[in-house]
Amino acid sequence: MRHLLIIIALLLAGGHSLMAQFNTGRFGNMGGGGGGTSKMQRDTSKHDHEPDTLTLTYRYLGEPTDFGIDSSVADFNTDFLKVPANYMTLGNSGAAARNLIFTPLLKPGFDAGFHSYDVYGFTHANARFYNTNRPYSELNYLVGSKQEQVIGVTHTQNRTDRFNFAFDYRKINSPGYFRTQNTNHDTYRLTARYQSKNKRANTYFSFYFNKLNGGENGGIKNDSFLTSNLYKNRQSIDVNLGNQEVTQYAFFGSKIPVKSQYKETGILIQQQYDWGRGDSLHINDTTDYYRYTPIFRVQYTFNYQNNDYQFIDNNQDATFYTQHYGFDFIQGDTITARHQWKTISNDLSLVQFPVFGNLGHFINVGARFETIAGVFLDANINFTNLALHGEYRNKTRNKLWDFSARGEFYVAGQNLGDYSVSGMLRRHINDLLGDVKLSVTNVNREPSYVYKFFNSSRNTWYNNTLAKENTTQVQFAAENKKLKYNLAVNYFLFTNYTYFSDYFHSAQSPSLFNLLQVVFSKKFTISPFAWYMDVAFQQRHGEGPLNVPAFWTRNRFAFEKVLYKNLNLMTGLEFRYNTDYYADDYSPLLGQFVLQNNTKVKYFSPDISAFAHFRIKSFSAFVRAENLNTFFAENNHSAPLYPYNNFAFRLGLRWWFIN
Repeated sequence: MRHLLIIIALLLAGGHSLMAQFNTGRFGNMGGGGGGTSKMQRDTSKHDHEPDTLTLTYRYLGEPTDFGIDSSVADFNTDFLKVPANYMTLGNSGAAARNLIFTPLLKPGFDAGFHSYDVYGFTHANARFYNTNRPYSELNYLVGSKQEQVIGVTHTQNRTDRFNFAFDYRKINSPGYFRTQNTNHDTYRLTARYQSKNKRANTYFSFYFNKLNGGENGGIKNDSFLTSNLYKNRQSIDVNLGNQEVTQYAFFGSKIPVKSQYKETGILIQQQYDWGRGDSLHINDTTDYYRYTPIFRVQYTFNYQNNDYQFIDNNQDATFYTQHYGFDFIQGDTITARHQWKTISNDLSLVQFPVFGNLGHFINVGARFETIAGVFLDANINFTNLALHGEYRNKTRNKLWDFSARGEFYVAGQNLGDYSVSGMLRRHINDLLGDVKLSVTNVNREPSYVYKFFNSSRNTWYNNTLAKENTTQVQFAAENKKLKYNLAVNYFLFTNYTYFSDYFHSAQSPSLFNLLQVVFSKKFTISPFAWYMDVAFQQRHGEGPLNVPAFWTRNRFAFEKVLYKNLNLMTGLEFRYNTDYYADDYSPLLGQFVLQNNTKVKYFSPDISAFAHFRIKSFSAFVRAENLNTFFAENNHSAPLYPYNNFAFRLGLRWWFIN
């Protein structure tokens, strides 16, 4: 509460949107495939923005579409927490997480394989490059039960009409309800763009640093503890790792006895030089605007990444490592693992704009050379890759059609033979029928490196028998803003699907299998009441090592009304549920979700939350009472021996302002 009062005082005195991965993505990249990120359902009702807010737009690198800041209070998970509702965590805010709506990695080339904390970090793919006529700042603060706190800061401004920079910081700190469950994440991002005076040269800069610390307790020792009156205080329940350790909580430096510690650093610099035609537009008697339209572009991209993945347990448990990893027990021994990867890539591309004045219509061909170095506890490795890539994109000026065809081929190096080919056609029919899209993607890729090699202080595991994975995705998607619905139908076909068969052994499926997904969301309105429905159906065909819930849904029943002209109120109940299934187990040492077919994870009751969200001009508040179902039912589980938290109260505040 002391921190809350401090933040409120700062707000009064001083008077981002990580996209969900619903296998729908931004409609321009809608669908499964390990990287499409967007919301399943956004608030599409009219908002009265302040005039200055309307001047603020941003773009993603390589995407010729302008986006605006969303002031909606409809989706707390996506808009405020930045963790989509269809993600499960290992019971605590900031813990290892994965998408319940299965999303394969559709990216050729090298991949280290550590993705359990991806949803909390910044990347170049979600970096925003802003354009604003006034400095814009945004502050976020959340306080919750058990000392949970989240801080978010965003600032962007145009220093001149040719130079903009933006800064983002986000912190998640949550001790959790169970022992050794602490999380403490700090993420930073800086972006900038510069355009020369003659508008022929453009430079984009993106930097991020993710410092992610997640407590690893190996789950509770027995589910029966949850229903015993002796363990109403969840901190008294025995866990598998760090059970006897004392966690020292501090907002800016918690000491976590058993943890995954990930440090990810990325620097990207993209430079463009254009040839084309410039002209001056006469605005009024005193103002002329110089416009330059490119016809041909040379583009160079430098990308540096340094990712350090560690596991640290300072006091070996007597049974857990012997049971799951085959380690002999050594009193007081420290168990560690470390994979550090450095990647430097240089990309040269040539871009042609066939239709003068339409930058959404282009042909891009290029080559990329990568140097990759891996450092482990007692070994290291170095290799290179050479990839050729090309793209044809035609987004018509009238915004009725959008077509793209892409290809990327690794022609030399460690990942020789990896490739990705994709095609997409989107059509805006009309305002009533909305947009429809058909896309096809095929990816052939080397399995992530963690499946082939893992090194710890006690042992090293190899698997040199893995062949290349091949994944095909066919998708039909529809978006209708007028009728307020989104639909995505995904069909995946897997060959040589790679997975972990236990806590440290990787394997590949010898047979071909497929997965059908139908993801639908809609807002029903009978003023002043609204029903936000999100639903997903998944069905595997064939004998494949992939377990998914057949049915997942989230339903929000809300009273929505604008009161006193400026108070946008949304209050109601939220229900979240998925059917029973053999949920993946989790290997703390490797930081990987692993296949299991012994324990079926079931929901005893839907997760129930009561909420009151409101916005007054540039100030928003999210008041929530979550996990109400634990008052009358057992704790639901996200994985075997990983229960969700008890009842929790959360208060989130968001304030944005124009300087």
